[in-house]
Amino acid sequence: MAVEFVGTVPLILLLVAAVWECVLIGYAFSLAGNAADEAARAGAVKGAAECRTAAGKYIGGAWNMSVDCGASGDLYKATVTLNIPVLYPGLGFGSIDGTAGAAMERESP
Repeated sequence: MAVEFVGTVPLILLLVAAVWECVLIGYAFSLAGNAADEAARAGAVKGAAECRTAAGKYIGGAWNMSVDCGASGDLYKATVTLNIPVLYPGLGFGSIDGTAGAAMERESP
């Protein structure tokens, strides 16, 4: 029984690590999409500087975020790129993009 236990523990730990990695990838997709939505909305109203600020408002530095904001016709588009984490956000092996757009608006003076 002890031999079976010693043999299955590493498999169980590997399974737990794989599930945790899937959770982190899903969370990264959610963060990137939400940050892009927030950035596009802020950029449509207040411009590029506010776009970048809004994108990083809820994302920590460990995600290595990059933001691309700009107008495209009557839309203001934002793309947020995050590193795909490996077991925790400081290690990455790729990137995830979140893209959003919002109708151009301007605040009245």
